[in-house]
Amino acid sequence: MPLLATDQELARHSYYAATADRGPGFPALRQPASCDVAIVGGGLAGLSAALELRQRGFDVVLLEAHEVGWGASGRNGGQAIHGLACDQDEIERQLGLDEARRVWAMSIEALDLLRERIAAHGIACDWRDGYLGLATNARKGAGLAAWAERIGSVYGYPLQRVAAADVGRWIASPRYHSGIHDPRSGHLHPLKYTLGLARAAAAAGVRIHEHTPVQALQQGAAPVLRTAGGTLRARQVLLAGNVYLHGIAPQLEPRIMPVGTYIACSEVLPDAVADSLIPSRSAVCDTNFVLDYFRTTNDQRMLYGGRVSYSTMTPANLAESMRRRMVHTFPQLAGTRVDYAWGGFVDISMNRAPDFGRLPAAAGSAANVYYLQGFSGHGLALTGLAGRVVAEAMAGDARRFDVFARLRHRPFPGGALLRTPALVLGMAWYRLRDLLG
Repeated sequence: MPLLATDQELARHSYYAATADRGPGFPALRQPASCDVAIVGGGLAGLSAALELRQRGFDVVLLEAHEVGWGASGRNGGQAIHGLACDQDEIERQLGLDEARRVWAMSIEALDLLRERIAAHGIACDWRDGYLGLATNARKGAGLAAWAERIGSVYGYPLQRVAAADVGRWIASPRYHSGIHDPRSGHLHPLKYTLGLARAAAAAGVRIHEHTPVQALQQGAAPVLRTAGGTLRARQVLLAGNVYLHGIAPQLEPRIMPVGTYIACSEVLPDAVADSLIPSRSAVCDTNFVLDYFRTTNDQRMLYGGRVSYSTMTPANLAESMRRRMVHTFPQLAGTRVDYAWGGFVDISMNRAPDFGRLPAAAGSAANVYYLQGFSGHGLALTGLAGRVVAEAMAGDARRFDVFARLRHRPFPGGALLRTPALVLGMAWYRLRDLLG
């Protein structure tokens, strides 16, 4: 039987959870404690920051409401890709070309950092090189080629063109017209990587507490986080819970929206079939606004993502609808069973740019509560870089963090009651635009 995971069950029932060893886990916080830096959120952003801070000599405590990797970090598509979720044009408009080049360079540093951490900490997470971006028609192919040319000439990042005549050698699907290939991007098993990063942080001396939801944040010269098991007092705080902060920083909530994302994973395929689908074994995304993304796993399955829900409602018959989507791209998989289907929320910002910053300081104290959010479905690599730049800022050098902090973000329109319906209507327009080509 295919396994369907709701957001609450995903840690137990996704393909990733079925193929990763969690080990003994980490204890809940049971008594009052203090530290230099308290981190809320046991995903990749929080863990990356914890590791970077500990390497700089800080005493760090990380609180996770569920289990490490329970959220998007442990159940995403597993694709680590250059750039941001928004187009570079958005960064250029806001910051100018020089700073946009700096942001792009940091996104590439994020890819290198990910590889460095895998090697340095011996994290077995099924890493494979290569990313393939594909266009579904000639018009979109021309747009993708023009974008790649500009990224090469203006940002100094060359990408291999995949012409229409050659696309069949890269992917065994009739859907695609042309594309680009990037050997420096790639893909991995995100839960294995997240758990490996948690073990590395713990080995470095970070105190990690799972099953410890934060109930309240009291700002001040020494901020206090209140939990059911005890209070945690710190000199600085990092909020890295994204859409799962549950009211502890209400001023951040209007700036991001929870979007449901969904993935299916097939049964094990014959070796020849798995090898033929994407011969380079690259991760693949199309160029639609509501995109499909997929890859073959190390154990010869097709892992396919492509449905989203802007209403926070899980689509009906998810496993079968995802199987049909997979077969639309690969008709040769018509008789293939889906063994796993799962989903959950990611956070998106209005302009899909990352939202990093500090909460306004309480009267008489410095701004000592930082936050990282708004990765907009493009955070597997960028979360690692985010953890590094926020650690630099907390250690006294905020130059790189403040490049991101200068990005302007607007709240989603409609207020608490109407912003979700407004987003649903807006996304319906983008779906129609994708269908019309």
